[in-house]
Amino acid sequence: MRRPNNEEGNLSLLDSNHDGRRAFLSTICFLLWSALMAGVLDVRAAPPSSRQTPIEALHVPELEAGFHFLYEVKFEEARIQFEAWEKSHPEDALGSASEAAAYLYEECYRQGILTSEFFLDDKRFLGNIPLKPDPVRRAAFFAADKRAQDLAQRRLKTNPDDANALFAMSLALGMESDYASLIDKRQLDSLKKIGEADLYSRKLLVVAPDAADAYLGLGTANYVIGSLSGFTRLILGLAGIHGDKKLGLQQIAIAADHGHYLRPFAKILLAMVALREKKPEVARAQLNELVAEFPENPLFASELAKLKVSPAAAIPPKSGRDGP
Repeated sequence: MRRPNNEEGNLSLLDSNHDGRRAFLSTICFLLWSALMAGVLDVRAAPPSSRQTPIEALHVPELEAGFHFLYEVKFEEARIQFEAWEKSHPEDALGSASEAAAYLYEECYRQGILTSEFFLDDKRFLGNIPLKPDPVRRAAFFAADKRAQDLAQRRLKTNPDDANALFAMSLALGMESDYASLIDKRQLDSLKKIGEADLYSRKLLVVAPDAADAYLGLGTANYVIGSLSGFTRLILGLAGIHGDKKLGLQQIAIAADHGHYLRPFAKILLAMVALREKKPEVARAQLNELVAEFPENPLFASELAKLKVSPAAAIPPKSGRDGP
């Protein structure tokens, strides 16, 4: 297996000094204990099966409108949509999960996480220096995320196969993992949340194989873990924690092609990951589609421009003869 070119993205506890070695041993014990207590984490999920079971949560016009606002970086308008849904459906976990997604996406946008500068810099992408999130947004994110999990667990107590609740749990835990990894740089916390989200994602895909959004978390976990140094992956493998960059790309692509609420997020993530893998044509195709669908999002246009493609070229020509 080819070793990564840059190993500066190792977990922060793998330092070469004495304190780092001592912390490293503690990390090994923690990971092994976690594997025994929580079960083996293996994010190498298979592609969707041919059986299609509709999931009600993926067909909510009000939430779809909110996510469209979100990807147009109109965060306040998105939250208004999500909060209205929460008030009219107080027992539905997806409203709170969507609100949490709005806070997380905004924080990622403000921090420049969804840019090529972030993803192509191993010190930022895989490093250990935490960011400084807005405290109000942070508190709101975790409050909404916890509310989503509480509501979902209530439904799962009466029906463990409730697809909507499984989807909300997968989304909520996946977002906590993203926050821990990308913003707080608490990789151990992120791995723990990945393990929890993985269980719900797998069960969701059994009862609702068309819920392709679940592949975004699985793919991200596979890619990030698979991007760590060979030594770090070996240690994680002893605890049953595995990653696969190639499969991660495939899973993110599934979410980008067939996802619903998270499809645009998967597209920008796929574009950034493709740039890391020196596949600019894949990145260009994803960004081209994003600019066409969300012309008011300056991030998409900016990233497309970096590939020396005019944003105007991304807009498909109108049919007919209404102009010269």
